[in-house]
Amino acid sequence: MSDRESFPFCSPRCKAVDLNRWLKGSYVLPGPETDRPPSEPDDES
Repeated sequence: MSDRESFPFCSPRCKAVDLNRWLKGSYVLPGPETDRPPSEPDDES
């Protein structure tokens, strides 16, 4: 572990840039799709 306040980033600025990218949606965690595109029919017939 590091004594740096911005760990694991190189500086507070890099930490803020990364947080901004998460908040804007630039980064996305992969996962199962929850919404189907409107072109696919429902299987509830």
